[in-house]
Amino acid sequence: MTAGGARSLPTLADHLRAAEGGSPGLAAGLVPIVEALAGAGAELAREIAGAALTGRLGETGAVNEHGDRVRRLDIESNDLLLAALRRTGVVAVVASEELAAPVVWPDVATGDAFAVGLDPLDGSLNTDVGGVLGTIFAIRPGPGPHDREPARAVLGPGTRQLAAGYVLYGPATVFVYATGGRAHVFVLDPADRQFRLTRAGARMPHAGRTYAVNDASWPRWGPGPRALVEALRGTRDGDRRYALRYSGAMVADFHRTLLEGGIYLYPEDANRPEGRIRLLYEAAPLAQVAEAAGGRASTGTRRILEVDATDYHQRTPCYIGSVEEVERAERCVRDARS
Repeated sequence: MTAGGARSLPTLADHLRAAEGGSPGLAAGLVPIVEALAGAGAELAREIAGAALTGRLGETGAVNEHGDRVRRLDIESNDLLLAALRRTGVVAVVASEELAAPVVWPDVATGDAFAVGLDPLDGSLNTDVGGVLGTIFAIRPGPGPHDREPARAVLGPGTRQLAAGYVLYGPATVFVYATGGRAHVFVLDPADRQFRLTRAGARMPHAGRTYAVNDASWPRWGPGPRALVEALRGTRDGDRRYALRYSGAMVADFHRTLLEGGIYLYPEDANRPEGRIRLLYEAAPLAQVAEAAGGRASTGTRRILEVDATDYHQRTPCYIGSVEEVERAERCVRDARS
């Protein structure tokens, strides 16, 4: 598409204004939050591209709440996103993978405010090697005027999410959000730094030909995940096989699955029987996008969006992608337990 052709595509701002209050559309008040997240993503994309030139790669020496070594870009992305959300004036609570406890802004009027969960920089181990990165977000209703613990507004099942999505930082910067049962894909135009709509109502194929998994964890898996991956490695439709595609960034692997079908999985293992994927910051937001696009997201035994988050850093097993592959995953888990 030519530069002139790109200009004909609706901008994110145009799309959001048209969608606000529609059916299905954005809940009242969500537009400034989605715009803030997209704007911060565009800014972060530029910061990531120049990080090697400005000495902002590498680790800080700290360890976050999850036991992960913190990288400089983890901190920068977290600060940038929090500042953008603060400026909206409608976000009262933000929970982040990089924070031990949520940030609460008590000056924001409760009752009409929102709560946001963030994975500021998914796949941050890729920063020093020029790999693909992402940001994941979910928006929920904020605390009520009489809530004694406003930070708990980010907890509960994923069915409480009003909208969710991600930013992908790769050869192109991609912004995806889902609400009202539909998922929309935007690409950042490098000429004018505007996100432009490339897929309205994106649909995930019913089945795919790729799977994404950290295969190094194989020795620690139980029989269910092993049976699934063995099946995916085998033949399908005669001589056609699944291909393994794993980037080390959940956003990147999920985005491929959104567009081409297949499955991303991170099962529980002997070291992490509760799973590794963060429920609030990764699994539930991407589950909403998957379902809005016609896919599925499961723990192996139940729908991820129905899992009740009772802790800010709760983890879960995760099988997410096309209906055919996720149903196969559930069968493998169920058969292994029977």
